[in-house]
Amino acid sequence: MRLGVNIDHVATVRNARRTFEPDPVYAAILAQMAGAHQITLHVREDRRHVNEDDLRKIIETVHIPVNLEMAPTEEMRNIALTYHPNRVTLVPERREEITTEGGLDVVSHKEYLKEFIKPFKEAGIEVSLFIDPDLEQIKASVWVEADAVELHTGTYAEAWNSFDREGVERELAKLRAAAKFAKSLGLRVYAGHGLTYHNVKPITQIEDIEELNIGHSIVANAVLLGFERAVKDMLKLLK
Repeated sequence: MRLGVNIDHVATVRNARRTFEPDPVYAAILAQMAGAHQITLHVREDRRHVNEDDLRKIIETVHIPVNLEMAPTEEMRNIALTYHPNRVTLVPERREEITTEGGLDVVSHKEYLKEFIKPFKEAGIEVSLFIDPDLEQIKASVWVEADAVELHTGTYAEAWNSFDREGVERELAKLRAAAKFAKSLGLRVYAGHGLTYHNVKPITQIEDIEELNIGHSIVANAVLLGFERAVKDMLKLLK
């Protein structure tokens, strides 16, 4: 199973002092050196952590794929087409949220999304949709001609953190069914959100999921342990 390391919160620490360190580009290099398979970053409308300059430098510097998480807006599409990451992952975005809350509602925005992603397909950029583990959302993702889906694991993580065993098993069942269904329809299947060193192992056992994108837990551990070790420790769990 591949690991995409989200370096957003390295930039969050940097921006807290409006300075130049810690550098998310250096974090991306360290993640690559530690064995990460991909660098993930989310350029938000308010640029609360990474910005397009970080995106440009990371694409120019690392030798592993770069996955740009972005809202499906014209501004973000122009940025993506300018800097050409290997993948874009379309996510819902609200200015006041602390982190992404739930998956993209593809069903309600099929027509818009189908037209929105066409330039990415023409440019050879993979398109993934961040969605809840819902079969109708998966069908809609196929209809808009996405290449992949990233299943939202946030509800599973919340159940784990609340010691809700029934909730954990219920959410794992949804994720297994969604991953199997998506793969059967020809989609690549990824997952992420809220995953930590403590709750990731059951997700790694879902065979149809080929990649996890994890950020906050790795950065939190890196503050105490160092970035390379934090990435290596997560990779051990995935193996």
